[in-house]
Parts: sequence; C-alpha cells; structure tokens
Amino acid sequence: MWACSLMQRQDFAFEKLRWQPKGCEMEEFEGPKFLKRMQDKTLAFVGDSLGRQQFQSLMCMITAGKDRSDVLDVGNEYGLVLPPGSTRPNGWAYRFLSTNITVLYYWSSGLCELEPLDVKDPQTEYAMHLDRPPSFLRQFLHKIDVLVLNTGHHWNRGKLRANRWVMYVGGAPNTNKKIANMGRAKNFTIHNTVKWLDSQVPKHPHLKAFYRSISPRHFVNGDWNTGVSCNNTKPMSIGKEVLQEGSSDHAAVSAVRWTGVKLLDITALSQVRDEGHISRICITSSPGVQDCLHWCLPGVPDTWNEILFAQI
Repeated sequence: MWACSLMQRQDFAFEKLRWQPKGCEMEEFEGPKFLKRMQDKTLAFVGDSLGRQQFQSLMCMITAGKDRSDVLDVGNEYGLVLPPGSTRPNGWAYRFLSTNITVLYYWSSGLCELEPLDVKDPQTEYAMHLDRPPSFLRQFLHKIDVLVLNTGHHWNRGKLRANRWVMYVGGAPNTNKKIANMGRAKNFTIHNTVKWLDSQVPKHPHLKAFYRSISPRHFVNGDWNTGVSCNNTKPMSIGKEVLQEGSSDHAAVSAVRWTGVKLLDITALSQVRDEGHISRICITSSPGVQDCLHWCLPGVPDTWNEILFAQI
C-alpha cells in the first residue's frame, strides 16, 4: 500500500537521497550485518501508522524486498492474531531463523491503554487511560531488547469520536479541563508512558528504549479532508540542510529529558522531504483526497531506520 513504484508515480529521484550527519560518517545499513548484530534479540515498534511504516521499511531493508524461507510469522507469541470481524491484526511479528532475531510492530496510536467499557457490546466506547501505558508493553516488555515508541497524529477530536474513545485518568472519566485539551492530553500521555518505561529500564538492563519524534505532515492550504495537496515531487525544494541543533519536537524532548529513554529525532530531517509522500497517487484514496502524511516506501522512513541502526 506504500509502494509508489506500483502506483502512478513517475519521478523516483526521492529514492536516491541519503542523509549525511554533520561531523560523522553514518554506517551504511546492510541486512546481513543487522541480522548478525541483533542475533537472539527482539526489536519492537509500538505506535501509530507511521510506526507501522517504520516497521515495514525495516523489514524490507533487512530482506531487500525478497521473500525468505527463513522468516517465520510468530505473531501468536505476542497475541498478534486476527480478531473476529477485523480486517487485520493489532500488529505483526516475524522471526529471522538464521540469527533468531524478531522484529515486531504493535498498533497503539495513542500510546496508552484502551479498555472496552462493555465487552459484550460491539459498539461500545473505550476508556482511553491517559495515565497507563499500553497493556502490550506491560505484558511483553521483558521479551524486548530494542523498543521504539511513537504517537502524534491520532490526537484530534475526529479520531476520538470515530474510534469511540473516552479520556480516562485515574481509572475514571477525565474531569480536568486542562488535560481535555488535545495537545495537553497527548503530552500528558507521552510523559506518563515514558516515565513508566524509564521506571522499567533498571529491571531490564538489556533494554534500549527510544521515543521517536513526530513525523511531519505537508498539507498545503488546509487539511487531509479539505482538498489540499502535496504535489511536489522534486527533492530538496524546501531545503537540503538542517542547521538547528535541537529537535523540532519539543514535547518529545521534554518527555525523555532526564530519563533512560533516548530520543530518535527524525522531525527536522523529514520536514525537508515533502516530495516523499504518497500524495495523490494512493490507490485507496478518495477523489480529491491526498495523503500528505504517510511516505512512499522505499523512502524517508528508511533514513529513520539507518539512524536507529547507528544508535543501536
């Protein structure tokens, strides 16, 4: 669904760019090298659809996009099975048998626990516990060696209404008007989940934990559902350098400060890559709707994984 080479796109210059950090030479990513260094380890992405893109990008980078007979679907070990009536599971987990490395993704767009208020009602509302980490993390953290968290673009009223999510704090519906603000609710949740994760790091000395900064959108003259566009296909039209020292995602910086969770900062370097989005060529989009949020693969998320590999 992200392979722009299978769609109508004609310009693939965006695939030829490589990120060059200032003052150092970033090691080139190689699938066999990654498998060897991550032997007997588990790498997990937990987050929204941009986290899923990073997971899918890494799987393609490891395999060079080719089918492999030594890759085993182990989703059932992590409860990642297709629920009745659903079109897809809550994530995927694959094990490379050659070096016993597992790469998995778990969908948690809000990065907090979701609890059905009435398990017998298919149309039930869900308690969105802003002060509790996803139950998946509490259940499986001991099995994870490298963890990458993200959230961001689901924090709007439309998404909450569509998913029937109700904000909860302290086990009860939220009554704090300050937290009810979407931006503050997101930051409150990120801080709580990172704080919980930081408290777990001493118990799991093998764990390397990252919070990935937000992936930028490039909607021009409006939003995703108001007929806007991101038609540019020419690389480096916005710019080709990131000169700032700090991150553009201040909420992410604040959340990880003085914790054992590291920042995987991809915001500014992705901001200059507006040509890399799915745009109007998405095979599943409605007329007049462009995807200026998700990225073509291969593409920008590959750079995120190169930086992650260097940090690991």
